[in-house]
Amino acid sequence: MNEKEIREQIGKFISKTFLFDVEKKVDEKASLLNTGVIDSTGVLELISFIESNYNIKFADEDLVADNFDSIEKIASFIINRLNSKSI
Repeated sequence: MNEKEIREQIGKFISKTFLFDVEKKVDEKASLLNTGVIDSTGVLELISFIESNYNIKFADEDLVADNFDSIEKIASFIINRLNSKSI
């Protein structure tokens, strides 16, 4: 799975779950937190989605706002974690 596919999956999840419209596109670089697309409860839902879909477990140090700020940053975090698991 490449980063583009992950960005698409995360974007669809966010559109469906938080915007209630699977067709609505979210700017991949836009801050999801500052624009109010997701809040603290939304971050928990996003973590659950990532853990179940990508088999990633979050450590306490991973739970910083910057890792969840945009689709681009979320996808980058996932790719980095998947790559570190395969080493």
